[in-house]
Amino acid sequence: MRAEVERRGYTLDTTTRAMGMALDEIAVPRPRIDLAPADWLDYLKMDGLPLDFLSTADHAAFHLLAARADGELVAAALAYDFGDDCGIYNVGTVEKVRRRGLGTALTAAQAYDACARGCRTASLQSTPMAERVYAAVGFRDLGRILEYVPHSPEGER
Repeated sequence: MRAEVERRGYTLDTTTRAMGMALDEIAVPRPRIDLAPADWLDYLKMDGLPLDFLSTADHAAFHLLAARADGELVAAALAYDFGDDCGIYNVGTVEKVRRRGLGTALTAAQAYDACARGCRTASLQSTPMAERVYAAVGFRDLGRILEYVPHSPEGER
């Protein structure tokens, strides 16, 4: 199938790992660090997202959790419930505070909160850098997602 997609003028751009879990199998305790909702604009700035990111969406439908250090937003995770599943998106930590467990804490907190809201499962896409973080929370490998883009003219991308 990959050859056929490429024959039709597409190039493999990104691969991520699809991961999921049953929320009654969270593998870590609820985090004991201070996590709280964040202002949407602060979240966009922290994550380097454009100001119009999801601008037409109902932001009240998202569950945004964040961690702060010295009053500054340094890590955040976004969740969205669809039926019985909670999708967890854009888990990110600013570089200067990475490797302190904030991504794990945010992911676990989102999973616990989703369970409390009545979700039965959680799902996400992971970059290679975060696969072990999510696995530690209880997420399991569901396979690779291959993302293709149209071929671009020479030198463009």
